[in-house]
Amino acid sequence: NSSLKAGDLQRMNSLVSTSHLQLAAFALGTIGWILCTVSMGIVEWRVWHVDNTTVISSGIAWVGIWKVCFISYLYVSPGYREQFCHKFSGYDSFIPHEIYAAQGLLLLAMFMGLLGLAATIFALRNVYMGVTHKPLIAPFFLVGGFFYISAGLCVLIPVSWNFYSVTHNQSIAFPPSFYMPSSPAAQEAGAAIPVGIVAVILLLLSGTFSLSYRFPMTANTITKS
Repeated sequence: NSSLKAGDLQRMNSLVSTSHLQLAAFALGTIGWILCTVSMGIVEWRVWHVDNTTVISSGIAWVGIWKVCFISYLYVSPGYREQFCHKFSGYDSFIPHEIYAAQGLLLLAMFMGLLGLAATIFALRNVYMGVTHKPLIAPFFLVGGFFYISAGLCVLIPVSWNFYSVTHNQSIAFPPSFYMPSSPAAQEAGAAIPVGIVAVILLLLSGTFSLSYRFPMTANTITKS
């Protein structure tokens, strides 16, 4: 019995020692998923500088993927005396394709990131509980890696596309009710884009670490529950 317990302990140590990268993948994936969610909620995707400050008092407007906001000292809408925001709806035909893509792909990235975290948690739980059954560990690390990389790519596309639109100073044909010009005097990337870039890097690193897992041969001798 003592030799059996020693063997179990050795196999468990072997599992743990080969899972350090996957533990790092879980940590990086968690931070990447949080940053993905944060970037989705930040309104500063594109920062517009406008010449006419009659309504947009600060001369700066923030264009996000869900709404556009600016500071106004005029009473431009009931309930808004300083910051005026107008939300986008699914029926707004003026919204450019990169914003539509960001809405869908970031929601998909958030869902895939959650699936990746769940798969990694299940695999790590089995590793640290000493479950030496290969089908309960290796496939879940691989599945987690697939979801992390998929989530990273889903963030990369809208971030790159919107950054391209910023660098080329592309316009948006806002309706009159938005109090926004169709073209800014200049525009720059807002805080959401660098946050999204960091999320992409972390998610892709996490996926790479998860996919690199190799089940130790010394542990593939016993099934323990």
